[in-house]
Amino acid sequence: MEILTQILPFVFLIAIMYFVIIRPQNQQAKKHKEMVEALTKGDKVVTSGGLIVEIKKVEEQFFAVKFNNDTEARLVKDAVARKYEDEA
Repeated sequence: MEILTQILPFVFLIAIMYFVIIRPQNQQAKKHKEMVEALTKGDKVVTSGGLIVEIKKVEEQFFAVKFNNDTEARLVKDAVARKYEDEA
């Protein structure tokens, strides 16, 4: 019984950490992954570096993106921060 009273506070703290830190991070990562998988040709995205680019082609691990009329590059899917919505 004494061991249970000593372990109980640690179990309680671990449960709090799970619900306050770990679970929300997992949910956010899942949402981000779903958003990246739903991107298609023509969508505009903001990269983790802050660039706004347009997707030209969806590949397995990369996006072929267009910066402007002359510049195209490949972007790793992990570098997409969010979908760009025009503030018009």
